[in-house]
Amino acid sequence: MGAMQTVFEQMAPHLKSQAIVTDAGSAKHQVVEAARRALGDKFDRFVPGHPIAGTEKSGPSAAFAELYQQHRVVLTPVAETDKNALEQVRQMWQQAGADVFDMEVEHHDVVLAATSHLPHVLAFNLVGMLSKRDDCDEVLRYAAGGFRDFSRIASSDAVMWRDICLGNRHAILELLEQYRRGLDQIEQAIRQDDGDYLIDIFARAKRARDTRFADPSLKDNSEV
Repeated sequence: MGAMQTVFEQMAPHLKSQAIVTDAGSAKHQVVEAARRALGDKFDRFVPGHPIAGTEKSGPSAAFAELYQQHRVVLTPVAETDKNALEQVRQMWQQAGADVFDMEVEHHDVVLAATSHLPHVLAFNLVGMLSKRDDCDEVLRYAAGGFRDFSRIASSDAVMWRDICLGNRHAILELLEQYRRGLDQIEQAIRQDDGDYLIDIFARAKRARDTRFADPSLKDNSEV
């Protein structure tokens, strides 16, 4: 995402009047503003988009033909977006097998900060913290499946996630503050031997997750 401003600037002089530009960035406000600045009177042919699909692997060698099938792609058109360009990009993603949805830019960034960006920050931080321990090898040797599942996303590309964090900083910072307050409350409950609080918060979280993911038709819409 950190390269998009430069790429928009480089392509702008060469775009034909009917050319359509779209993207796959994980935070939309930054990308939309970069395109608005760089594309000028061609900005209306820019359709901001975000395919919510992928793995923790990066680069061309990680590609596979079914990558977008039965995954969601979010398009975030703005007031200036040409309706015909929007529909052509929608059809392109549908041809790749994706379910395409429209969403407002700001709402997209908040939703993705909560469901993707914050979890990545937490995973990077946890694995980074454990890697500094003298007994890191022993700790990881006995890691259970839950740790491997959660920490898998810490294998994602560091440069990409640096750009995402900086590009969606406001939403991520707000969620980090909320998460920090929750951790403080859990820490206090543990210190005070308050098992009732722990039962309550753990049970509410379990109910929320079990209810949300109980539908067998639910698609995996994770980014990695």
